[in-house]
Amino acid sequence: MNPLHQRASYTATLKEFLASDPIAVLGALSGDADGDVASAQLGAWKQQIELLQIALPADVPGIICFEFVIPRIGKRADNVILIGDQVIVLEFKVGATSYDSDAKTQAMDYALDLKNFHRGSHDTLIVPVLVATKAAPVLTERAKPFDGVYPVALANAQTLTSILRNIAAHAQATLLPHDEWLVSGYRPTPTIVEASQVLYRGHSVSEITHSEAGADNLGATTQAVAMAIDRARAHNEKIICLISGVPGAGKTLAGLNLVCERRRSDQGDLEHAVFLSGNGPLVMVLQEALARDDVAQASARGARLTKTEAHRKAVTFIQNIHHFRDEYLKDLDAPTERVVVFDEAQRAWNKAQTSKFMQQKRNQPDFDASEPEFLISVMDRHEGWAAIVCLVGGGQEINTGEAGIEEWLRAVRDHFPNWHVHLPSQLESIDYLREFKIEELTGRVTRSPSLHLSVSLRSFRSERVSAGVAALMTGDSSQARTEMAAVLATFPIVITRSLESARLWLKEKSRGSERFGLLASSGAKRIKPLGVNMDVQIDPCNWFLNGPSDVRSSYYLEDAASEFDVQGLELDWTAVIWDGDLVHQPAGWRFRSFKGTRWQEVRGEDAQRYRLNAYRVLLTRARQGMVIVVPEGCVSDPTRHPSFYDPTWQFLLSIGLPQFN
Repeated sequence: MNPLHQRASYTATLKEFLASDPIAVLGALSGDADGDVASAQLGAWKQQIELLQIALPADVPGIICFEFVIPRIGKRADNVILIGDQVIVLEFKVGATSYDSDAKTQAMDYALDLKNFHRGSHDTLIVPVLVATKAAPVLTERAKPFDGVYPVALANAQTLTSILRNIAAHAQATLLPHDEWLVSGYRPTPTIVEASQVLYRGHSVSEITHSEAGADNLGATTQAVAMAIDRARAHNEKIICLISGVPGAGKTLAGLNLVCERRRSDQGDLEHAVFLSGNGPLVMVLQEALARDDVAQASARGARLTKTEAHRKAVTFIQNIHHFRDEYLKDLDAPTERVVVFDEAQRAWNKAQTSKFMQQKRNQPDFDASEPEFLISVMDRHEGWAAIVCLVGGGQEINTGEAGIEEWLRAVRDHFPNWHVHLPSQLESIDYLREFKIEELTGRVTRSPSLHLSVSLRSFRSERVSAGVAALMTGDSSQARTEMAAVLATFPIVITRSLESARLWLKEKSRGSERFGLLASSGAKRIKPLGVNMDVQIDPCNWFLNGPSDVRSSYYLEDAASEFDVQGLELDWTAVIWDGDLVHQPAGWRFRSFKGTRWQEVRGEDAQRYRLNAYRVLLTRARQGMVIVVPEGCVSDPTRHPSFYDPTWQFLLSIGLPQFN
């Protein structure tokens, strides 16, 4: 075969492979490898070749791939075999005497990756098989697939033949020719943790995510910002670029990609770039993830890198915006960086909040500026050009003093007449600007449609999730029902009154290393009787990065993360616990805060908006599906009376969300 794009180290038809000399196949694998191949790897390949030449049927058409690249995960599947409509993913553990749970997870991850992101595999059945060559035989009946993927089959050297031939016997003809399947598009949608690790290693965003046409193209957004920065450098100008987008559209990914590109550009010695975020949990999780991955990559190369060294290196790439701010309170020079990306720029503090903090916590009695004004002033210290990139989410302010994007524009208008603003026209909607008029920056604005990301990439199952949640948050059942009908066609959302049922649902849905967890509003103070205490802070690094055996991880379903913990991050499957801090009413939402021993009404417009946005954040964290838990309440408990929960439950039913018992 001569595929247009080589996805594997060795590819052949089954007929060609079965007729080949094992030494020739081994030579092809060795020749494709980078550098010297360890003798253990050569021995493993040799046994795989010999076992598969015995086990595979000789009378069926198909193709076999060795070392098949799985880009999103950054690894290679030992073998991928296509027979009819059946794709077999083989993970070999040569010499293993047991079926390791991590190896089973790995095989399932490969299968899910193909099913979800490889276009040619969308309409096939995927069969992951773990081959532990010296393990005891496991007699299992052929299970039923879920969403096109079978449970992991377990084989040893002796049972591999019967398993592969049984799969081949059930294969149906496929309309997609084998060579077309091999070169069909691979469109992965990584989590922000996966994406940051791959970008940090030196890959481009085009290698790890799929792109959409026109203004929804993540690559087009990166290119538009890069061109604006290049023009600013060429003409010695100072600019602010505003990138807007729906939740999960890839704003953070665009920012990380931009920083990586600028740091390794030809001008890298002149334009240090850094990614800054006021989102403490996001910064901690990404720094920890980068450090862990850096240590693992070094170990794989046979090098030694300590965790401390790796973490120090990661901090130069992504930093807490408040640390950056405090550094340049003391240091009056221009910063090292000429390109600074501010994540979630709408959460920067207004003048009142910043001044109060600076006076009380930083001994700055005369400080009288908003956070955006001060941060721009820091970059304004540069002689010549400088660039600020603000990543902006609409309706995402969730805490007191968060100013929204208007504060950045007011600062430019009032204090920095030499700064030019690049923005998308979508920014001029009520979701972003409630009072400020762009016309107030006449002559200093360039509009570019590529600076808005309108398609959610967080959920590869449904790009309409953010629109459905936005409709839900309006409280209008008619509008929400219409939007949710489109979402539910591909993205499962169910509701239940039982937290235990929700836990069961998550465990049933999750496969491989798919991450799941409990979420609840920071104002959900009366879910404590359910065993979830929102006054207990989670450790975001442990919760988001540690495995299923760690009681501190999200997998254990004991600790719930709040909107502050998860904003900017995501999970595959979520359970959102809905408390009495947000209650549906015919006229809209009722906002409440639990103080002392009872609920109090929330009257302030800003506080109401923060509460609504908190639930908006929680309901847009899932990549694959979610269950919403609305407790039944308790008649004998005045703080958990059923009247605080039943109206919300009825509203969710009315918009078409199915019930799960």
